[in-house]
Amino acid sequence: MTEHLQQRIEELSLLTGDSFPIDEANRLFTELREELNRGAIRSAEPDGVGGWKTNTWVKKGILLGFRAGSLGDSSLGGFPFFDKANLPLRKLSLADNVRLVPGGSAIRDGAYVAPGVICMPPMYINIGAYVDQGSMVDSHALVGTCAQIGKGVHLSAASQIGGVLEPVGANPVIIEDEVLIGGNCGVYEGTIVKRRAVLASGVVLTASSRVYDVVHNRMLSATAEQPLVIPEGAVVVMGSRGIKGDFATEHGLSLSTPIIVKYRDEKTDARTAMEEALR
Repeated sequence: MTEHLQQRIEELSLLTGDSFPIDEANRLFTELREELNRGAIRSAEPDGVGGWKTNTWVKKGILLGFRAGSLGDSSLGGFPFFDKANLPLRKLSLADNVRLVPGGSAIRDGAYVAPGVICMPPMYINIGAYVDQGSMVDSHALVGTCAQIGKGVHLSAASQIGGVLEPVGANPVIIEDEVLIGGNCGVYEGTIVKRRAVLASGVVLTASSRVYDVVHNRMLSATAEQPLVIPEGAVVVMGSRGIKGDFATEHGLSLSTPIIVKYRDEKTDARTAMEEALR
């Protein structure tokens, strides 16, 4: 089934104008959303050797849905909403074992949310995202399109995990197991945060970030071939680095920059452990 779905999505994504079959595209998009909801397919997945691979055909399928959908009335609870009619909210039930606390949260259909996930209001999980078991998406947090969140992750209040659809070959953001993302953090542009890393409040990571590892005396950055990767167990805080030049020196100017100040230990684990009582 998956192979046929992939093949037809690939074929339809090449069609233009009158040759584009809207009805079939909508049917395929419905199938795709169902598979994404179950976690049977993912927009990115482990490659088996410690890395990740992007399934570009899944993103093509999501774009196909946007292209085939027409605007519809999605108003709910007295609030007016107008969106693509083929992009509904995901319908959770008690059997899904997801704790969705009242207060304005939304999960789009086509996002996998595993049993044991906690969603604190208001938060948002977009289509193509994958949130694994035991993770918490805290208030005002965003899990963007196709972002991948591992097991036991804590996305603290107002943290933003960027999404990506285009270009279809672009890597989504990957947050691996047991990562703590502090409040007001932003992780964007295909950055990979390896398991058990900690981002202190306010850390921002993009494809252009230079991360200074003062433990190992090295600088980490993205390349044309590889995204920015935060190592396993790294503890990252926001620091600053000076700007060269007479004017900058005269005025004491500096730029904010992420710094790895240590690697996770038992003391860090004690501070970052989530209260079991909250679950």
